[in-house]
Amino acid sequence: MGLEASIETQILKFRKPATTSRGALSERKIYLLSIWNSANPQVKGIGECAPLKGLSIDDVPDYENVLKKLVNQINKNRVTEDFNFDKYPSIKFGLETALLDLKYGGKKIIYQNFYAIGRQGLPINGLVWMDNIEAMKVEVLEKIGKGFECIKLKIGALDFEAECGLLEFIREQKDGDKLILRVDANGAFTAENAMEKLNALKQFNLHSIEQPIKKGQIAAMTELCAHSPVPIALDEELIGYNTEDEFRQLLSKVKPQYIVLKPNLVGGFVQCEKWIKVAEELGIQWWITSALEGNIGLNAIAQYTANFNPKVHQGLGTGHLYLNNMPPYTNIENGYLWRDMGNEVSDDLVSPDAQNITG
Repeated sequence: MGLEASIETQILKFRKPATTSRGALSERKIYLLSIWNSANPQVKGIGECAPLKGLSIDDVPDYENVLKKLVNQINKNRVTEDFNFDKYPSIKFGLETALLDLKYGGKKIIYQNFYAIGRQGLPINGLVWMDNIEAMKVEVLEKIGKGFECIKLKIGALDFEAECGLLEFIREQKDGDKLILRVDANGAFTAENAMEKLNALKQFNLHSIEQPIKKGQIAAMTELCAHSPVPIALDEELIGYNTEDEFRQLLSKVKPQYIVLKPNLVGGFVQCEKWIKVAEELGIQWWITSALEGNIGLNAIAQYTANFNPKVHQGLGTGHLYLNNMPPYTNIENGYLWRDMGNEVSDDLVSPDAQNITG
């Protein structure tokens, strides 16, 4: 007797295309990894494995075959044999989630805290995807009307002057004391024009800009972080690093003001813990963001994030992007993400010493 596993695929359909400076997605294929003990097969832990097209280092043609190899190893009790998790961070994330879910009885409790039982919410930014400027204005006003204190815009695909006009429109609605404003360029600027654009963005009192230039341009990014009038957050730049020494070497050289952690892209929760440790040692702030996961993955990331009792707005509002998402569902109320417990009895799902989240 021992652990057994299986995988199934699911295609999630976006309500509308998710557009960044890298392009648009209309659907996303995910793999659900189920793990159970052969002595008690009705109790299963489920994790989500889903590389992000064009971004994840494990976005490779033979991904499904690699997953099947892992399942075969689990079924033969040889899970650690010659499997290189560093090359497949989304599989590591899914495996961690499935094992934690199994540990707590297959009830989608990944970490025991008050977010997990629906008693506290997590502060999140309201994400405005790229669209035409007028449509983005409408969405911004909707987000403000729904009580979001922090809004994040994707920029870099439209005319830059038009995007600045949108930021000016937002600041006419609420100034910096009443609305935190983030932007994410997804590497859209060039090393040559980035500083000019950052200087132009200074007037809008931005909290931060994520990944102004493409990853891998370490010297240019170091220069930007040292002189930018807008605080810079590394995002895609973190993908592909595996050890604490590598984390420390990158962050101590580039010296960003923030890092943005996506567990699915950096290799799961253990790896996130290491990034956080190094960042805090270097005085770098951080927040956690989902990466278009379905609700299985989002549920795990949100529960992990809740362990830190965050006051900073996290990037966890992507569960409502899909037409055909699966439970556990989430609610967003006044800029906070809540776990929707449905018919679950929350007091039976977590121990009495669970961590309170004050948001």
